[in-house]
Amino acid sequence: MNKIISVLPELAECFDSDSWRPRLLDAGQLPDLFATSRVTAVHDRIDEQVEELISARRPGRVRTPGEWAAAKAEVLRGREPAEYGTWVFYPWTGRLVHVLPRDEFRFVRTDRNRNKITREEQEVLLGKCVAVIGLSVGNSAALTAAMEGVGGSFRLADFDRLGLSNLNRLRTGVHELGVEKTVLCARQLFELDPYLDVEIWRDGLTGENLGDFLDGADLVVEECDTAWVKVAVREQARARGIPVLMDTNDRGLLDVERYDLEPDRPLLHGRVGDVTAADVACLDRAGMVRLMVQMVDGTRISPALTQAMTEIGRTLSSWPQLASGTMLGGAIVTDAARRILLGRPQPSGRYYVDVEQLVGGAT
Repeated sequence: MNKIISVLPELAECFDSDSWRPRLLDAGQLPDLFATSRVTAVHDRIDEQVEELISARRPGRVRTPGEWAAAKAEVLRGREPAEYGTWVFYPWTGRLVHVLPRDEFRFVRTDRNRNKITREEQEVLLGKCVAVIGLSVGNSAALTAAMEGVGGSFRLADFDRLGLSNLNRLRTGVHELGVEKTVLCARQLFELDPYLDVEIWRDGLTGENLGDFLDGADLVVEECDTAWVKVAVREQARARGIPVLMDTNDRGLLDVERYDLEPDRPLLHGRVGDVTAADVACLDRAGMVRLMVQMVDGTRISPALTQAMTEIGRTLSSWPQLASGTMLGGAIVTDAARRILLGRPQPSGRYYVDVEQLVGGAT
């Protein structure tokens, strides 16, 4: 054990534990990177990616070995394979990964989306900015959206760090304990697509920075536990004409608020009356709980969550959430976001995708 501990500082020098943005390099920049001794692994599968690119451009075509060689040469245009595409260095792991150029990378990565999403629609979606607040359910929503190509730009806000109790619903590992949730999510997004545009608000949202967070966003996914933020975000999203989506991780409840189409729509479908963010800031804990129950409609939440309402702070440390509900939330948020961002019908309202009722036979 002492030998292991003695080498940890030396290993730590290879990694940037606070970093979350990769470095995009060309082949000519690699010698300087290797000179730093920070590269711990090299992953170069560019030849296979080029083959996928060729197949995606002309699916179904059968080629002889000579035709494959000619097709690859056409892609490379006289360059060596190492000179083609982008070398992505992830400083938090020390990995160096060779990938296709941006347009070709996204062409191949989203190829299996067709024809559920057309090439033209994919281009539209990748031009959109998705703002995500609260990175438990929000983490699932951000990753699912990015995987599907619903958004090429992401803004992430959360003040919290990953704790052991978060591992019941976040797709990560014990090696990430203590990492800021914004940093964790940004890393996961960049490991999926290094060409994404990601910004993080690592201290969460306040009255001072909320406007900057929302300006320019095309859609907001609100998944935080703070009542003030829930109200303030909707007030400012409505003023800016930005639609808001929220999944509650209970009975598959999805809220859709189309402030882009309904500039006078009441917040949270009118369930909280005329309450303002300033009003919420003055509430005590009991008042906050009552307001949160109003938001989700206490008469329709699951029996387990109903019981939990009275136990939080006594026998329960916080709201109960499950991985299955979190993953479902990411899926239904992404599905609704895709329709909204493509201009397809998606009315405002409250929707339930209650798996226990639809599949489990509950009444």
